Amino acid sequence: MPLAATPPAEQSSAMSAAGVPAPAPAAELPVPATTSNATTGPAFDPKEVTVIFVLGGPGAGKGTQCARLVQDYGFVHLSAGDLLRAEQARPGSQFGAMIKEYITEGRIVPMEVTIKLLENAMRAAMSSEAGQAKEAGAAGGNKGIPARRFLVDGFPRQMDQAVKFDETVCPSSLVLFLVCPEPILLERLLERGKTSGRDDDNAASISKRFQTFINTSMPVVDYYRKQGKVVDIDSAKSIEDVYADIKSAIEPVLGA
Repeated sequence: MPLAATPPAEQSSAMSAAGVPAPAPAAELPVPATTSNATTGPAFDPKEVTVIFVLGGPGAGKGTQCARLVQDYGFVHLSAGDLLRAEQARPGSQFGAMIKEYITEGRIVPMEVTIKLLENAMRAAMSSEAGQAKEAGAAGGNKGIPARRFLVDGFPRQMDQAVKFDETVCPSSLVLFLVCPEPILLERLLERGKTSGRDDDNAASISKRFQTFINTSMPVVDYYRKQGKVVDIDSAKSIEDVYADIKSAIEPVLGA
């Protein structure tokens, strides 16, 4: 079957690459002034903030496509896996060892940690002059656009994450589901593993990540599909053809 997973360790460009520091984990961060929970509603108004989830198997090309969307449409790219890896490597992190164990085993990191990292990364981007300038200079040359367009890569991976993020952070506008046959994904990852230096770019971890997706992540895709938010993208095609399909999917949402 075609497999399109976004395991916790499968990511590419990180928020830190855009000049926004990776936030500390949930338990070590002060609660934001606009505390988000299911009672008070999401932290960000979906009428003002656009969130697009990018789901797809490891090696499906999410990072490549996200980089182009950032350049052409002024998105801020948030990689859940990169944020987790940055937290894992942060000196003094109380969650570092736990995150490393989960990633290596192909398991899903507890959602409270991941959601808080994403929420605070969004806040950092929206208040960052660098992030605002990055978006203002994109989107077809339009100026004065604040950093309010987000590509969230590698999340959500299971139902509780999806529901919690929608309730407490911001409902998504669209889900790009990059579909690619498992043999192609495996071939790409093993080739990448020769130079990536990542703990999870090996056959054993890849197999676990594929199985984790089948068991936990397909219900997430079905959940958003019932809401009419999912667009399937054949990521086995050429990079240019995949990007053309993605542009056709997002432009109605952005009003472009």
